[in-house]
Amino acid sequence: MTTETPRTLHLNAFLMNAGHHDAAWRHPGSQPERITDLAYFQELARTAERGRLDSIFFADGVALWGKARHNALGGFEPLTLLSAIAAVTERIGLIATVSTTFNEPYNLARKFASLDHISGGRAGWNIVTSGTVDEARNFNRDEHLEHAVRYERAREFLEVAGKLWDSWEDDAIVLDRAAGVYADTAKLHPAAHRGTHFQVAGPLNVPRSPQGRPLLVQAGSSEDGKEFAARYAEAVFTAQQTLADGQTFYKDLKSRLARYGRAEDGLLVLPGIAPVIGSTEAEARRLEQELTELQVPEYGLAQLSGMLGVDLTGLPLDGRLPDLPEERDINGNKSRFTLVAELARREDLTLRELIARLGAGRGHRVFAGTPEQIADQLQEWFENGAADGFNIMAPVLPTGLSDFVDHVVPILQQRGLFRTEYTGRTLRDHYGLPRPANRYAPAAR
Repeated sequence: MTTETPRTLHLNAFLMNAGHHDAAWRHPGSQPERITDLAYFQELARTAERGRLDSIFFADGVALWGKARHNALGGFEPLTLLSAIAAVTERIGLIATVSTTFNEPYNLARKFASLDHISGGRAGWNIVTSGTVDEARNFNRDEHLEHAVRYERAREFLEVAGKLWDSWEDDAIVLDRAAGVYADTAKLHPAAHRGTHFQVAGPLNVPRSPQGRPLLVQAGSSEDGKEFAARYAEAVFTAQQTLADGQTFYKDLKSRLARYGRAEDGLLVLPGIAPVIGSTEAEARRLEQELTELQVPEYGLAQLSGMLGVDLTGLPLDGRLPDLPEERDINGNKSRFTLVAELARREDLTLRELIARLGAGRGHRVFAGTPEQIADQLQEWFENGAADGFNIMAPVLPTGLSDFVDHVVPILQQRGLFRTEYTGRTLRDHYGLPRPANRYAPAAR
């Protein structure tokens, strides 16, 4: 008789400069002067590793987001940063956001294979198609590619990258000094790809990496995004405001896997949550209010305009949203548009109230409370079909991450919901996901 291993949470630390709240840089608990200091991010990564978290994650875009006049914006390119973090950590997974719209498969496959080797098998790729016209205008375009075309390109991009990561079989390196043979070239394979968007010969100029390929993560929740995730992703970062919404998304996404020949446990759903932590509930509420009072309305209005694709400049802050376009007419982030619009309508929020609600999470759930209350929330979603784990978005860094690691993680461990020690070395090990077989190896044929 075998005993099934109890299911446990997966926790990822989503790191963002001074913290996720748009006023974090003004709070005395933050260190905005250090956002181009490598040591700062290495310290954050070691804090996450001390908490035995699965991974750290950096969002990224190829344009300057928001108004730098009112927020600590800009910073490191994530693959470069994660390579430096890899050198001072041993177990924590390293996930970088990189766009399929403004990159080429060969270069990107090479960079991720390199990071996976450098880190000993801890690389993950958060796949995005990019959502703003500002990004397009940095890459020889006046307008952004259509939403459906971006996903079509992304699918082909993944197909090519997969061929490149598999282009060296696991045992291709012979290292026979006596015979003068370094590699068995019969076990090196061209990608030989000719498609709609890409022509790539291959093979890759990096041998197959410890994980075979990076862990594939996806963050879009539109129809195109969910279908893409069901086909390719191994973890999904998502924004859900309520338990019911989380359950609906979770069930919907998992139900799509079978048609791609995938099991439900092959894809982890990790909603974002911005925990505002206090030793008492009143203390947590005070911190939340402090951050709200530090917000610059002009910045929040510009951020909200970007999410909705509507210029809200000059509208009264104590009025409601104007009429919005239909989701089908949005060419940016469709799922975030829908989430924000529904939140405003459901709770009848003014622009001022909506800016405050979005300040810490930009549409991700924000919860203020004691460590026990935070743990209760995570447990409720985890045990009721809304999450396999969470993307932890500390409103203020570094204090919000250390508070979570020092005060929330021990409670989850005491409840048997989270590991007390790492049991593996790779990111796939932490997420309980298998190393993919090489498509060219005999056993995979």
